[in-house]
Amino acid sequence: MSPKPTKKDLEKKVDELEASLEAEKKNSERYLNQLKYARADLENLQKRTQKQIVETMARANGRLLMQLLPILDELELAIAASKEGKGSIVEGVEMVRGKLVKLMEAEGVSPIEALGEVFDPAYHEAVLEEESSDRPDGTVVEEFRRGYTYNGRVLRASMVKVARNQRSGEVKEDDEDE
Repeated sequence: MSPKPTKKDLEKKVDELEASLEAEKKNSERYLNQLKYARADLENLQKRTQKQIVETMARANGRLLMQLLPILDELELAIAASKEGKGSIVEGVEMVRGKLVKLMEAEGVSPIEALGEVFDPAYHEAVLEEESSDRPDGTVVEEFRRGYTYNGRVLRASMVKVARNQRSGEVKEDDEDE
């Protein structure tokens, strides 16, 4: 049997435990402060990153808008020239359109080729079908609104009419009478 601890031994043990508890309190306070600083740093980083994103987008938009201003100027000149009888409004608008197309191509915008192509739901939006025996099933036969890609991703799908052949097994009403 082990000897019974004395009062002095118990007081010493309590003092050791209190000292250990105090040390752990200081450690936990230190960890809590480190966590608070890390959290504040993270929040500041998020705010700074968001601000940089907004500033970058504003610069990019400003650059694009600066490139559009000469096109607007040319459109205004075309309208003024047609009013004075110095030229056709159609010619002026065609020139402005050409400049706008070049600008869009330089920025990564490309038209989607649709007419005569096989319907692709990733690039085309079918709004009508047309019975056709002279075109393959699923071929785009008319484009109502041109679609565009931006750096390879669809910006707007082409709105199209698609050929549909009579499917085997379907019988026209006229054929049933014979």
